Amino acid sequence: MFRRRTVVALSCVALALAPLLAGCAPGAAAPHLPDPSAGFDYQLGGPYEPPSGATTIARDRTADPAGAGYDICYVNGFQTQPDASQRFAAEHPELLVQHDGGPLADPGWPDEYLFDTSTAAKRRALADLVGAWIVGCADAGYDAVEIDNLDSYTRSQGALGRDDNLALAAEYARIAHRAGLAIGQKNTADQSKRLRGLGYDFAVTESCAEFDECDAYTAVYDVVLDIEYTDELGEENFAETCASPDRPATMILRDHSLTTPGSADYAYRSCAG
Repeated sequence: MFRRRTVVALSCVALALAPLLAGCAPGAAAPHLPDPSAGFDYQLGGPYEPPSGATTIARDRTADPAGAGYDICYVNGFQTQPDASQRFAAEHPELLVQHDGGPLADPGWPDEYLFDTSTAAKRRALADLVGAWIVGCADAGYDAVEIDNLDSYTRSQGALGRDDNLALAAEYARIAHRAGLAIGQKNTADQSKRLRGLGYDFAVTESCAEFDECDAYTAVYDVVLDIEYTDELGEENFAETCASPDRPATMILRDHSLTTPGSADYAYRSCAG
């Protein structure tokens, strides 16, 4: 959820190599990236006053930016959001993967339906819809977007292909950069090199230490913002991981539901202290 700029776009050079991104204008300003050493918080469960020292804040696109320093806007670019699933299915059934007479849901998030990226026409339509959300993040004052669920093809029962999702991911990068936003890869560690080549600027990762995949991100991005979870890595292992010289520079521990302070489940810790 953010926006800012600098000079000469190295990312645009990369984008120009991608077929969908040939529209990146020469001399366009390079996106402003998060400070890799800044405090970080992940507030998708609801906005609240950032913890002391946290200046890079990620929030859902429906929330206002925190204004603490650098704001990242969460956009679900490959699946519906739970509260919008039924409406999206009614208005755009042709843009959802259909299975057994209805939209195919993510088995881990059964109230989220998978976008159908299988044809160029459907990808264009999705880019129009999601692109408006991305531009909305810029208009709201965010500095960057993170695009979730690129790996939906792995849960599509064969209906979607990796390259189709990557083609749409490339279009999202073009839209974000034209709006003056940096764009973050979300998870999908095995596609980090390809996404970097398509113009993605940094990574937001979940559980990269828990699943031993942080290197896949840090090898290609200067900025990696990692969230570990209390029900996976746990408090004790988090402290040990923070002491590792190989971890991403920015790593926090959160409760898996990303609740707000005041909730009995709320948890927040940072390797920075």
